[in-house]
Amino acid sequence: MGRPATKPAKLKDGFYIEVKNQGSSGVLIRRDTKEQMLMAAEDYGRMKVVTILGEMKNDKWVDKGKSKKTKK
Repeated sequence: MGRPATKPAKLKDGFYIEVKNQGSSGVLIRRDTKEQMLMAAEDYGRMKVVTILGEMKNDKWVDKGKSKKTKK
């Protein structure tokens, strides 16, 4: 065992989406380019609830997206 982390984990630079099932917690998915992120959001959007979070650069959100896709 040991002490739990007190500092939040740093996210890598890239574009992030959050993928989750209805009513549950989500998983962050990172892609290198915006096009790859949008393709992943489209793929996951068929089955899951997808939230586009935006671009992370040097531990700061550069481009915050607020679009949300739901499963059909």
